[in-house]
Amino acid sequence: MTRVSRIKEFPLPDLGEGLTEGEILKWLVAVGDTIELNQPIVEVETAKAAVEIPAKWAGQVSAIFHAEGETVEVGTAIIAIDTDPGAGPVNGSNGSAGSATATPSAASLAAVEIAPAEGAVEPGLIGGPAPGGRTAVLVGYGPKNTVAQRRPRATPKPPAPAPAVPVQKPVQKPVEQPVVPTQRPLAKPPVRKLAKDLGVDLYALTGTGPNGSITREDVQQATQRPEPAVTAAAPSFGADREQRIPVKGVRKLTAANMVASAFTAPHVTEFLTVDVTRSMKALDRLRELPDWRGVRVSPLLLVAKAVLVAIKRYPMVNSTWAGDEIVVKEYVNLGIAAATERGLIVPNISDAGRLSLRELADAMAALVTTAKEGRTSPGDMAGGTFTITNVGVFGVDTGTPILPPGESAILAFGAVREMPWVHKGKVKVRQVTTLGLSFDHRIIDGELGSKFLRDVGLFLSDPEAALLAWG
Repeated sequence: MTRVSRIKEFPLPDLGEGLTEGEILKWLVAVGDTIELNQPIVEVETAKAAVEIPAKWAGQVSAIFHAEGETVEVGTAIIAIDTDPGAGPVNGSNGSAGSATATPSAASLAAVEIAPAEGAVEPGLIGGPAPGGRTAVLVGYGPKNTVAQRRPRATPKPPAPAPAVPVQKPVQKPVEQPVVPTQRPLAKPPVRKLAKDLGVDLYALTGTGPNGSITREDVQQATQRPEPAVTAAAPSFGADREQRIPVKGVRKLTAANMVASAFTAPHVTEFLTVDVTRSMKALDRLRELPDWRGVRVSPLLLVAKAVLVAIKRYPMVNSTWAGDEIVVKEYVNLGIAAATERGLIVPNISDAGRLSLRELADAMAALVTTAKEGRTSPGDMAGGTFTITNVGVFGVDTGTPILPPGESAILAFGAVREMPWVHKGKVKVRQVTTLGLSFDHRIIDGELGSKFLRDVGLFLSDPEAALLAWG
């Protein structure tokens, strides 16, 4: 193996979903470490999630080009790996000394091979051929057909000499003289006396009388004009009392998606308050069943089941606006909005309509656990068709949620509270919640949206009867 082919640079790969950059959260290796093939070497946060990237070669880390916290564009080299460290130093460098973000010397850069932009990727590696004619990719991501090219390194240019600026002599501005009106305003002597007594300047008035003459009413009206209010200066504070939070990663993607959705799809939101006492009692009985002991059971489980049953009755709710056509989907990728330390994410349960209630409960529990641990992959957040946002966990009654891009409806589930409710002709304390359904009015009209929300409410008011009636 030649010295040139020994050291290889590893560029930040395209992790799918059209991502263009990522922030280096944590280096899992350091300069001088010996690494194995497919060993995780760095944790990167993209606009979708935080993921670990494995090494494409075994060997020894010879250089790390970007420190933790830096944002790197896709295709930019982030690490150099000596694939044959036992062959001795490269051009007099042992490749093991230096800090975690050592800058390679000119000699070591000359011995670096850029992979894999120039030719075919080695078999079995990410982006290369795999057994069966497939393409090896990171778990949760699809292959990308385009070939990334490494950008040339920027070479600092010497500053150009500043052009000579001709010296100009100061020009003295002429002194502005006050404009003195020459034409005397038209007004009768009694009007002039009234203006003098009231301290009104006739030159400042516009007459409403004949030939533009000033009348008594003009003078009296001038005395009734309010004086301009004096605006107090706003208090100013120093920058030490302000906090500036960079907009990047999940927060940046969420902001872009919400703006795009809010100004693309015409949103309509409807609300429904429901007595869910029977649902809460049904959950208590469910927890007591032997097969359900230890299973995470929450009101959100029945809300998800109610949505899936209602979608079967009104499939148009589970559709996408595609410009010149509407795509109605026969599968439901049910998104559950989750608040994490990195921001709001919406992982989804694939083909949730085919799951039993127990399978749905297990899938929701796994989804929440993965999201809280920050291990949700971009693939888990792609392809959603309907979303539920549980604002009730924050003590909020309901909301007007914004549609995720590509979806036609989203349901907000509010807090369950004990409230006075008319039940069987008597006012009793019942457990009540409020639902908020936002939908794309291009696809879902008021009748369809109202019927869908009504059926979700009917399910929650009596889930056992709804399952018997609708399956």
